[in-house]
Amino acid sequence: MQVKDNTFLITGAASGLGAATAERLVAAGGRVVLCDLSEAVEAHAEALGEAARAWRGDVTSADDIQAAVDAAVALGGERGLAGVVHCAGVVSVAKLLDREGNPADLEAYARTVQINLVGTFNVMRLASAAMAGNTAGEDGERGVIINTASVAAFDGQVGQCAYSASKAGVVGMSLPAARELSRHGIRVMAIAPGVFETPMMSDIPEDAVAALSAAVPFPKRLGKPDEFARLAEQIVTNPMLNGEVIRLDGGIRMQ
Repeated sequence: MQVKDNTFLITGAASGLGAATAERLVAAGGRVVLCDLSEAVEAHAEALGEAARAWRGDVTSADDIQAAVDAAVALGGERGLAGVVHCAGVVSVAKLLDREGNPADLEAYARTVQINLVGTFNVMRLASAAMAGNTAGEDGERGVIINTASVAAFDGQVGQCAYSASKAGVVGMSLPAARELSRHGIRVMAIAPGVFETPMMSDIPEDAVAALSAAVPFPKRLGKPDEFARLAEQIVTNPMLNGEVIRLDGGIRMQ
């Protein structure tokens, strides 16, 4: 699949990985619908010009995401919605037992899973329903779905039970979803980023950021959002990438 003249739905598109992906796809000649809860998504879409539209929406809401998918289908015209890059998510840290021996908050755990895992499923199910009706292109391809996992799915650290479980669920859905959607000509992939320069890292002390950077074998720095976007673009354009999770982490293995 080519990026040029095709339309993509990007979630979590107001900043970070989603924003960088939207910028790269537009630069490659694609059109994008930027979906995010933050009002900043509107300014970002405006900056990208006529090829971009903003949509305020919650990934856990069936109505919100159906509306975002409909907007992308409309923007795509005869080609419809060609692909989704799902970047929306939250990071949470909470130990099972705190220092006083109190158990973790169940509602906080459920919220993380609801956004990161159920939200991913929600976007995937509604987007694939739209893409299944597309006219098949080369190799019979009708669409591509790229979800965002995390190295925490494999190397979860202390306090990451909720986050690791939610991202491990994203990993676990990749192959069965790819197998199921193959009859519709829709590919499913996931990217598992390591430590990246995103707004989620902004609250971490500088010494902690330095330690994380030093833990990356090479290059010894945080990943840049455009490096995620470049991989997303490669997945879109390479039809043999399907049913797999790609770690994008400089070789880091979290302690």
